[in-house]
Amino acid sequence: MAPPPLLQLKDIGLTFGGHPLLDGVELAVAPGERVCLVGRNGSGKSTLLKIAAGLIESDRGSRFVQPGATVRYLPQEPDFGDAQTVLAYVEAGLGPGDDHYRARYLLEQLGLTGEENPATLSGGEARRAAIARALAPSPDILLLDEPTNHLDLPVIEWLEAELDGTRSAMVMISHDRRFLADLSRITVWLDRGRLRRIERGFSEFEAWRDDVLAEEERDQHKLDRKIVAEEHWMRYGVTARRKRNMRRVGELQALRQARRDYRATAGSVSLAAAQADKSGTMVVEAKGISKAYDGRPIVSDFSTRIQRGDRIGIVGPNGTGKTTLLSLLTGVLAPDSGTLRLGANIEMATLEQSRDSLDANATVADTLTGGRGDSVMVGGTQRHVVGYMKDFLFAPEQARTVVGALSGGERGRLMLARALAKPSNVLVLDEPTNDLDLDTLDVLEEMLADYPGTVLLISHDRDFLDRIVNAVIVPEGDGRWTEYAGGYTDMIAQRGGDLSRPVAAKAMKEKPAAPDDAAGAAAPAGDAKAAAKRKLSFNEKHALETLPKTMAKLQTQIATLHEKLADPKLFARDRKAFDETSQAAAKAEAELAAAEERWLELEILREEIEGR
Repeated sequence: MAPPPLLQLKDIGLTFGGHPLLDGVELAVAPGERVCLVGRNGSGKSTLLKIAAGLIESDRGSRFVQPGATVRYLPQEPDFGDAQTVLAYVEAGLGPGDDHYRARYLLEQLGLTGEENPATLSGGEARRAAIARALAPSPDILLLDEPTNHLDLPVIEWLEAELDGTRSAMVMISHDRRFLADLSRITVWLDRGRLRRIERGFSEFEAWRDDVLAEEERDQHKLDRKIVAEEHWMRYGVTARRKRNMRRVGELQALRQARRDYRATAGSVSLAAAQADKSGTMVVEAKGISKAYDGRPIVSDFSTRIQRGDRIGIVGPNGTGKTTLLSLLTGVLAPDSGTLRLGANIEMATLEQSRDSLDANATVADTLTGGRGDSVMVGGTQRHVVGYMKDFLFAPEQARTVVGALSGGERGRLMLARALAKPSNVLVLDEPTNDLDLDTLDVLEEMLADYPGTVLLISHDRDFLDRIVNAVIVPEGDGRWTEYAGGYTDMIAQRGGDLSRPVAAKAMKEKPAAPDDAAGAAAPAGDAKAAAKRKLSFNEKHALETLPKTMAKLQTQIATLHEKLADPKLFARDRKAFDETSQAAAKAEAELAAAEERWLELEILREEIEGR
């Protein structure tokens, strides 16, 4: 028998501006359940979480919490009230029987002393303090609204491990797909005011969502055809018995009402970067560049060569100098020593991390047009500002909305709209995924994949990095930076360890032996003669030749399995077959990822040997 829910929302309804934001929403959370709440920006996710936390009242419906159960809510914007220190703020969230030592432990793990003044905290520090306050009581239910916002990768990975080990039930909202996939076991989708639930984690959500929307579209097409047929009968077939005729007239009216009541999905974001002429083959060449502030080295003797079409990610803990390095590579900052050369015909478009560059008192239209008329130049073509706004999911009436009244996600889309209007062949993106919903992230990734120029970006989103970049630059301590081939996961596989632990300079120069190379292990560092004799073993050569065929076979197998899963009726018709197909697809995808990673390692090794 299933345990009774700790938290239950029934028939929740809420209307803003004459339109229902929540309409008959039902949500139940049992002990230990890990639920991710997904939906587009503006769909009401944060509002629903606040209702669950008891912070706001719904227009109708009920909220029930088991007597004695503790609920803790992590807001996007923490309110420190009159707390004099961070420790006082965290301890104010503890109950009578809670352990005060845990509050100090969490602050220490999050890099805070507790003596900080809340009024002087940065966005990342404020988020860490709020996380400590939410986790300190070890509550029965955790309600987390964008817990990874403003956090760097080491803290995100620590938080993921901490939450994975807790017994608390969780409801999470996040744009970090890797975070949701690793932690969630149940997915609830808030769409057009209603909540749908699937008893599987986020990793299977997107395929399920696409199936639901495709079935809806088919149902609406059938409804439209039925209405057309009934309207034809109304015009030409009203000759039978009057009672029967009146019944069909009533049915037609009901069909029309159903069509009017249907809320179609909001349009998708249409992202396209305005393109300039091609840059030269060489985009950036840095040789031994260094930068220091107050005697502290931020970048020391760093060299790289970035070519047209490269996608470079810069990652690392906050405060290590990622933005400084990006500014050096783009010529915004001059290095203290070393040389930097930018290629020919470079046209850069920049998206800053801070939303402060937006004037909170300016309207959306003025932000895009610069306050000049009602047209915006997009890649040399003049477009009406309202039409361009629609590409980024802004309603026409929002043209006169001031920026200060926009949500975080809307401000993120506005900054994207402004940056992408400028013709470019180099995109410079500092935390482009902040506050974007999952649908907008998908479209942004597609746009970057099709972008013919060069992309330089800073991001803490592991999944986004894996999908976009082909090289990652990482800080190693004392101003040293190292470039690794591949995405974030590839970097971790090559580098080892987490980003909060610097890799020693000696270890960086040593190449570990391949696991199946029994005959020719890598030579010790400093033995140049032995290193020169390093050759690919028979097993490595064989793997290089056969892995591409294995990957192609797995790709075909995955495509076949996904085609089966695309049948919207499979789940209802044969649950066992659906589960078996899902498991087979997941297994094949894992095997493909392992094969690709192994092939990449061997290809890098081959290039290094041949380049000696």
